[in-house]
Amino acid sequence: MKNILLIIGVLLSLNLMAKDYPAHDFGIQSDGKTLNSRSIQAAIDYISTHGGGRLVFSAGSYVSGTIYLKSNVTLHLESGASILGSNNPFDYIKDPAVNWQSLIFSIKQENIGITGPGMINGRGFTTAINALSNVHRGIFKDALKYDRIQEGNRPQNIYFRECKNIVIKDITLKDPASWNQTYDQCQNLLVDNITVDSKSYWNNDGVDIVDCKDVIVRNSYFDVADDAICLKSHDVNALCENILVENCTARSSANGLKFGTASRGGFRNVTVKNLTIFDTYRSAITFAAVDGGFVENIVVDGVKSINTGNVIFLRIGDRWTKGKKPYMKNVVIKNVYAEVPLNKADAGYNYEGPIEDLPRNISPASIVGLPNYKIENVTIENVEIVYPGAGDPFYAKRGLTSKELDSIPEMPIAYPEFSQFKELPAWGFYLRHAKNITFNNVVFKAKKTDYRPAIVTDDVEDSKFINVKVVEPKAEHKKQIFLYNSKNTKIQ
Repeated sequence: MKNILLIIGVLLSLNLMAKDYPAHDFGIQSDGKTLNSRSIQAAIDYISTHGGGRLVFSAGSYVSGTIYLKSNVTLHLESGASILGSNNPFDYIKDPAVNWQSLIFSIKQENIGITGPGMINGRGFTTAINALSNVHRGIFKDALKYDRIQEGNRPQNIYFRECKNIVIKDITLKDPASWNQTYDQCQNLLVDNITVDSKSYWNNDGVDIVDCKDVIVRNSYFDVADDAICLKSHDVNALCENILVENCTARSSANGLKFGTASRGGFRNVTVKNLTIFDTYRSAITFAAVDGGFVENIVVDGVKSINTGNVIFLRIGDRWTKGKKPYMKNVVIKNVYAEVPLNKADAGYNYEGPIEDLPRNISPASIVGLPNYKIENVTIENVEIVYPGAGDPFYAKRGLTSKELDSIPEMPIAYPEFSQFKELPAWGFYLRHAKNITFNNVVFKAKKTDYRPAIVTDDVEDSKFINVKVVEPKAEHKKQIFLYNSKNTKIQ
């Protein structure tokens, strides 16, 4: 981690020494009407070939389609300055290197950045609807899954591929038509003190870190329709490695912090500190190794999760493994306080998560591997989760008989979500196909009586439950830890 901080310090110092070029000197108009794509690109090209520097946008509205950021150039947006995405879908390029559209691309460049207190506003809802209209009129061809333009045919705000030495600082990123910002196989990346308002349309992620190395995401705020802070691995020969996420707040109509779903390579040496998640539909924390990849050496230290549909979901699947053996091991999640609501956590937002997988009572946190691919070496420490309780067997029931527990489907090729199994037999935590799991100083609280025990294990080896406390009304004599098909369990 010291090496990452040293690199980031060098990046910031380089940015401070950059020469400034006013955008207006290149004929770039701030009237909110003129399409500036060519003028902005000409400015970027000039600065890149003349020693580098900052292209500075003063207060005003600058409309643009696709532009490409080049080496040694930083876009700096002063207070009141906004780069507005064009609402004409034909003003965007689908780059052949990534098979995707974006407002700002950078491919195989270095020493680049986007900084300043201004805004990049993709105006994505209108652009996406215009693109959809073009399909319905036969002007553009698209598969239209769920009557939506495919993600790659809608522009996101930023897509950087195979770039080095990147600073994204202080900026506001708003309303893309697809994902928001993707950093794909990049190295030495700082995302610092940014605000993301990304809930104007489907698939509006907050930040996607794809197969990157040496990354810091810190001091930032995400309010998004899809996954907020998302690490992905698209390349079977690549991985996300040496990553720090700290001092961030996120709201999502999907997941707060997520590894996967794309997990072809892997995730190694990731530290997450001081994370706040609120009003989030799915899980505060999701780690998924479902495409043949791995999750290894992960520390999450300090999470406050309020009004979140689920807290922890660790999952191994066998979706697109193609003979690879997925694994997940050496994960520590500690110092967590969480409250799970009875009702839908993201109700009232523009793009809510779908109502699905019913009937079921409130799902527990879970660690779920597969019979041949067990999740190993996980520590859950200093954690308190408050549940609504009130699980009703007359609404949905999963009992504790062998038949009932064995009937829980494995679902190896399913998209990984905490609710995929429907009713689970525990209200606090469910563990299946796991090894060497330690719970230390963990508290589960139910506000109302639940028919299920707090914890159920199934095919779990070498587990420890140390100082685990369960608080549930009218359940003084209830057995709260139920062990099934498990061995070498210590309850202390």
